[in-house]
Amino acid sequence: MNGRIDNVSAYSGAENLYRAKVSVAKAASVGLWYALATLLALVFAVPFIWMLTSALKPASEIFVNPPTPFSSHYTLSNFTRVFQQAPFGRYLLNSFIVSVAVTAAGLVCHSMSGYALARLDFPGRNLVFVGILSTLMVPFYTILIPLAILVRQLGWINTYWALIIPAIPHAFGIFWLRQFFLGIPRDLEDAARIDGATRIGIFLHIALPLARPILAALAVFFFLANWDAFLWPLIATSRPEMRVVQVGIQTYTGEHGNAWELIMAASVVAILPTLILFFILQRFIVASARMAGLKG
Repeated sequence: MNGRIDNVSAYSGAENLYRAKVSVAKAASVGLWYALATLLALVFAVPFIWMLTSALKPASEIFVNPPTPFSSHYTLSNFTRVFQQAPFGRYLLNSFIVSVAVTAAGLVCHSMSGYALARLDFPGRNLVFVGILSTLMVPFYTILIPLAILVRQLGWINTYWALIIPAIPHAFGIFWLRQFFLGIPRDLEDAARIDGATRIGIFLHIALPLARPILAALAVFFFLANWDAFLWPLIATSRPEMRVVQVGIQTYTGEHGNAWELIMAASVVAILPTLILFFILQRFIVASARMAGLKG
């Protein structure tokens, strides 16, 4: 009996030792991942920290040697000069109008297109989807000149139409929403149809509420893409009052030198709306990524 008790005690001790080693290994692994994540976060944060500190420096201290993020005289005057030397508030307003309009119109059009391609049976549905998806392989630069000619012929140069309409269609949004709508159980639609719901009612009251995380994530992507747009607004507009913020930042450059302190200050102001939007909709972005992972 005593020998059996000793064996049980030895087994329990070995098991506890094994669990302790496993716990230590897991803790070390988690600690390593956190260390790597912190290192990557610092690497990505360095450009933003440098931009912010440069925006607060006088022009004479931006390119000191050796370079340093610190300054002997921090100042906020660069931010006031940004709005004094150019109509930067107008540039921000133009970018806001274009980004919001494209995002809202894109979500409406893409959600309807994605639902139709996922739930409606019509001839050539898969062919239409493949055609839409194939546009992802066409670089924007290949259609840039034809698009500019078309916009010019329509009389849209230096108008919001030129900045908004060409930016609305995007195959990625249609693809993502179609894939999500395909995963909605048919039983939900059948139950709603039994209760007298129409196809439009099912789309508005069942499909769209379920797709809120996807729509929020797409809203962030669309808003950021249009807020950061530079090439097409540069081509589609020539009047200063129609410039968007990314094109407006180049106002502080010139033939005889660049006002880097103003460029950095303008960049800080331009990045604030995108950061605010991201933090507001962050939980929806995480939820959409989790849903995509579960479905994948």
